[in-house]
Amino acid sequence: MTITPKKIAVLLGGWSAEREVSLTGGALIVEALKSLGHQVTAIDVQRDLVGLLQSILQHPMGKPDVIFNALHGRGGEDGCIQGVLEFLGIPYTHSGVLCSAMCMDKPTAKKIVSAYGVRCPEGKVMTRDEILKNGFPFEAPFVVKPTNEGSSVGVHIVRKGENFDVAREGWVYGHDVLVERYIPGRELTVGLIGGKAMMVTEIKFTSDFYDYTVKYTAGHATHDCPAHIPLAVEKEAMRMAEVAYAALGCSGVARIDLRFDESRPEAESLYFLEMNNQPGFTPLSLVPEQAAAQGMSYAQLCQWIIEHPHQPD
Repeated sequence: MTITPKKIAVLLGGWSAEREVSLTGGALIVEALKSLGHQVTAIDVQRDLVGLLQSILQHPMGKPDVIFNALHGRGGEDGCIQGVLEFLGIPYTHSGVLCSAMCMDKPTAKKIVSAYGVRCPEGKVMTRDEILKNGFPFEAPFVVKPTNEGSSVGVHIVRKGENFDVAREGWVYGHDVLVERYIPGRELTVGLIGGKAMMVTEIKFTSDFYDYTVKYTAGHATHDCPAHIPLAVEKEAMRMAEVAYAALGCSGVARIDLRFDESRPEAESLYFLEMNNQPGFTPLSLVPEQAAAQGMSYAQLCQWIIEHPHQPD
């Protein structure tokens, strides 16, 4: 493979709850791109627009040819940074402004993919005040989650007999709360490259919930890659992933998370949980693992991503 060296700025860190995940994955991305001969600089993004612009435009290596956006969470994958990069006119990795905003806002993403026939759990967006006044809309078990966080930050499964009080629990994730019916079953994920599904991975864990700690701490979960599931379910999971990717207008690399309820007929057993339009690149991350299972190394995956950036309008 012939590689033309590029000037690349890798954005990492940020100020969201997923800062540490971004720092870990971003550092690996920097090393992978350097190993391929690229001129790479890492920019730890702070909540400082002037400082960010100076870091990008006044760096000794000059204006980058492409920006690898390794940020996660609010401010990094919700259209905010993407808007800045659009203004600068610099190609950047992953999805554009509108797609990023829609994917980050879970209720919006689910409305869109539902319109394309992708099955989603029944849910309702409520304000904290509405919940305190009227209670939750479903009988337990149900799931309470922020409308615009990633990596399961703030997600809580309310089970029968449990009294979950958003005020007492110190809800810090905004005025709105997404409440969904709980879907029992197995945790599946599908990685996509350029809109094409790679494979289905099943995530197994011994804890009650696949939360932030389980996701990013070694030894807390195992991955069956590929998943040991019926062929019909595998094909449907990959189809749903490709439909959701296209419906939301994703580009580059993405990942869809699904719930597989074996108690239902195969044709009705899968439920869309969310689209991650900027998936992680840590040692435990799922998209690099799926790419490796198909013969693509971590560095080769990073190279593919910078060769297929989102072009500013």
